[in-house]
Amino acid sequence: AAAGGGWAAVCEKFRTARTLSAVESRKDPETEPYRSKYSARALLQEVKQLLSAAEEGGEARLGGGREAGPHRLSPDCVSLYIQAQNNLGILWSERDEIKTAQTYLESAEALYNQYMKEDGNPPLDPSEHFLAEKEKLTDQERSRRFEKAYTHTLYYLAQVYQHLEMIEKAAQYCHTTLKRQLEYCGYYPVEWALNAATLSQYYLSKQCFMESRHCLAAASVIFSQAGQVPSAEDNETEQDQQDLRQRKAEIARCWIKYCLNLLQSARKLLEDNIGELDPDRQLELKAQRKKEEDEKEKGRKKAVLFGTSDICDSVLAMEEKVSSVYPLDFQEAREIFLVGQNYVQEAKEFFQVDGYVTDHIEIVQDHSALFKVLAFFEEDYERRCKMHKRRIDMLEPIYADLNPQYYLLISRQLQFELADTYYEMMDLKVAIGNRLEELDSHTIKKINSLAQLAIKYYELFLDSLRNPDKVFPEELEEDVLRPAMVAKFHIARLYGKLITSDSKKQLENMQTSLEYYAFLVDYCEKYPDAVRAVETELELSKEMVGLLPTRMERLRAKLCPFI
Repeated sequence: AAAGGGWAAVCEKFRTARTLSAVESRKDPETEPYRSKYSARALLQEVKQLLSAAEEGGEARLGGGREAGPHRLSPDCVSLYIQAQNNLGILWSERDEIKTAQTYLESAEALYNQYMKEDGNPPLDPSEHFLAEKEKLTDQERSRRFEKAYTHTLYYLAQVYQHLEMIEKAAQYCHTTLKRQLEYCGYYPVEWALNAATLSQYYLSKQCFMESRHCLAAASVIFSQAGQVPSAEDNETEQDQQDLRQRKAEIARCWIKYCLNLLQSARKLLEDNIGELDPDRQLELKAQRKKEEDEKEKGRKKAVLFGTSDICDSVLAMEEKVSSVYPLDFQEAREIFLVGQNYVQEAKEFFQVDGYVTDHIEIVQDHSALFKVLAFFEEDYERRCKMHKRRIDMLEPIYADLNPQYYLLISRQLQFELADTYYEMMDLKVAIGNRLEELDSHTIKKINSLAQLAIKYYELFLDSLRNPDKVFPEELEEDVLRPAMVAKFHIARLYGKLITSDSKKQLENMQTSLEYYAFLVDYCEKYPDAVRAVETELELSKEMVGLLPTRMERLRAKLCPFI
């Protein structure tokens, strides 16, 4: 190929191949889906032959100063090498050869870092090798494309590390990718927002609430751009709108988890050994927080900020709507609870029972969990009871409509949660009753009613573990061992709480209670591995198995003093 006309022909073939592959292939008939791709491949093979012939013929330059085989760190080739390694990384990933993909992608990352250290000037974009001098890109555009290729390297590496279960490294690379996408304006708002919301859940698992909130605030801000950015085809379909609504609801669910986790973590810090709020610990933590808060926020903020100044302002405004520090009293907890509750409503708008049964129930369970953790911060027992009643009101109708045959796992979860909620309400009513000089008939009726309902749901849960012949399993599966033992323990305790003036009935209740306590003791003797799952309950059960027979003897003696 002569340096002039020959080079022009090479460039023309290359451009035609690109058009065939990127544009014409979309119009290929279903009967020949790769027709244009095959034509493009044939042209590129011709280009390759022409270039090889020119190289063998000793032409060191092809069309305006192109070296035939430059070093991979030269500005002419570095971007091409990185993009080739990115593509090889993708290909090997798709073949499930993740380690091979990792090698290519880490090599691309190292090459970028080395080039930036040794040269740093905007390198040639691969497409420029076949452009006339006047069509060459500006340095600014070259730089943008080069940085975009490197952002892709990091994006693919994040996924590779995720596959290899190098979770911390995956999160770090995901965060850097998101940051760079904003910096270089190379992102789709919905995809970016979902990735940021997903990253927030990683930070949540590490109890990094400030970082988690920052990712969620950024996700919400960037997602709001989705409606403003015109799509490729401006005529958005109903399906597109539906997808947007779903993604918005998914981000709302991430916010719910954030609020719930923050409240639950605060509860763990504040609770005493019987699960109540420890006032001394509360005062200690309040004093400690005042001292630490300012320095901590300033230091960590620098590391996580996303985006340009206008985006940062919107993100900061979003962050100010909800705290990222542990709530230490009811008022602070309530503010976080209300934010979570708003997102519950937003998520439920899309995930409705009709069509999204599982998602809808999970959101309602999270709503219930928000009430449960808020009740921990409430000092007034009557108001606490009302919060648990709200949980009952939202869970019972859902449970009633659920077919356990199709939704066994969810059905069990609801049975257990309803039982636990009634159990907690019964305990509160007993505590309220203990403050009275004398228990009135209304309180007695209420305590008994709550205890019976708790027993009913615990029994339903235990019945769900029986086989088709209604036989309770000899040995419990690992995943239901603790819930089943706790249910047995709570039923034993509930029978002991039932109030009756009928001594015969009282004796029957004590006998039932003893049987349930004995079940725990006997089971743990038979299967010693079960002990670690129910250490506290087992200790108390052994105590009760020792005490109850004596109490029952005394009661029998009162009933029949002459026997």
